[in-house]
Amino acid sequence: MREGLSIVLFLIALTSLFDTITQLFLKSAIDSLNFTPSFNIVKIFTFIGRLLIKPRLWLGFIFSIISLCIWLLVLSKADLNFAFSADSMHYIFIAVASRLVLKEKFTSMRWLGTGLIVTGIVLISLS
Repeated sequence: MREGLSIVLFLIALTSLFDTITQLFLKSAIDSLNFTPSFNIVKIFTFIGRLLIKPRLWLGFIFSIISLCIWLLVLSKADLNFAFSADSMHYIFIAVASRLVLKEKFTSMRWLGTGLIVTGIVLISLS
């Protein structure tokens, strides 16, 4: 594997990792509020106000900005088609993190789908 490709794949994996951390922080922040969707405008603004004071929300934003900066570096080094396809590895990271950190349930069909994504990433990376 060429050195340049290894660096790009590492950066894409790093972007996916930061995206996963972002999603975990955001999910944690929103779950801590026990919000029930409503069309009541007062409840919506109250919810937004409560959400904005959650440190986990802001940590999610920070990780998202870091991920964006790394992604821009990736785009400067790789074709968009390749980079975007390889970035699909965040689906794997999210699946594993959801299972391990959030204790979400996964069916065998969902794991099969994740496995197919891994296969697709490998095929794209080899092309």
